Amino acid sequence: MTNIAKNLTDLIGNTPLLELSNFARKYQVEAKIIAKLEYFNPAGSVKDRIGYGMIKDAEEKGLINQNSVIIEPTSGNTGVGLAFAAAALGYRLIITLPESFSVERRKLLIALGAELVLTPATEGMSGAIKRLKKLRLQSLIHLYLNSLKIQQIHKYIR
Repeated sequence: MTNIAKNLTDLIGNTPLLELSNFARKYQVEAKIIAKLEYFNPAGSVKDRIGYGMIKDAEEKGLINQNSVIIEPTSGNTGVGLAFAAAALGYRLIITLPESFSVERRKLLIALGAELVLTPATEGMSGAIKRLKKLRLQSLIHLYLNSLKIQQIHKYIR
């Protein structure tokens, strides 16, 4: 019988493995080379697991609920994974990032439902973090997930 997912987050993980036998043969590698195809995750990255795990860990610890607003300074695939998971789980997400990051990255984050707060490019990620701290003081932002240790979310990663 076919497995039918009930939620997009059910599709995170359990990505296929592929033996790279042609590569091994071409370069005369005697070991078996296996690639894990993480781009099969819903948002196309291994970071889907991390974003989902960060939110599930915070939920389990009672740090967030459906009324919480999550804020995170990020620009890379972790932001995309977090935006995907936040949208799938019904959370509002604000991402602070330097204005120098690509328009494509910004459009993707917005398409996934994240709200963006751009900071001066000259300040880099430290400017995004500084802006996050200011936003937390000015509002009822509940959680800065990056402060959670990555090791704490491994139980959510398949």
